[in-house]
Amino acid sequence: MMAALKLLLGLSLLLLTACASDPVENGIKYSRASRLNLYKLDQWSFEGRIALVGQKDSWSANITWDHDSEVEKIKISGPLGQGAVIITMTGDSVEIDRGGGDVKSSNQPDEFINAQLGMFVPVQSLKYWVVGLPEPNGQYRDTEMGFDQSGWLNEFSQMQVIEDGGLMPRKVTIMNNKIKLKLIINNWILNDKRKN
Repeated sequence: MMAALKLLLGLSLLLLTACASDPVENGIKYSRASRLNLYKLDQWSFEGRIALVGQKDSWSANITWDHDSEVEKIKISGPLGQGAVIITMTGDSVEIDRGGGDVKSSNQPDEFINAQLGMFVPVQSLKYWVVGLPEPNGQYRDTEMGFDQSGWLNEFSQMQVIEDGGLMPRKVTIMNNKIKLKLIINNWILNDKRKN
């Protein structure tokens, strides 16, 4: 009886130890050089969580971002989809839909979005930064965990293996001396053919 109890306890500890680790993400390091092919990626989307911390304000939400070569569609929402805001950027125009017929648009995307957020975030650059690449045609400096561009430090502290075997960011921090944006990305889809 005692031997069976010890065996059961040993197996339980072994199972708990196995569940506590995530071998898919251990030891995977960010590499900008290995990501250059992503500049040619036509479509991608991700789902996750976003937190934005400024000097006087902070908030967090769920985020879904659908990207293709012509349109950026970003949905930010609270728990269970409450308070959803949909940001759609096409070329030099942006539309923000807060639901219930509250739709506003502008031909100055960065300024308009930042007025709505109450904090400055380089939205046009983010479509490159979230996949782990500097904005093309802009100067940048490589760092140990990412790169620095336009006064913003981009750090990729955790990478993840996606369905096709490639590596994409999982934990991302984008910050300057006034604002910190954190992303935890749960799911990536590359070259997604869905149209929402």
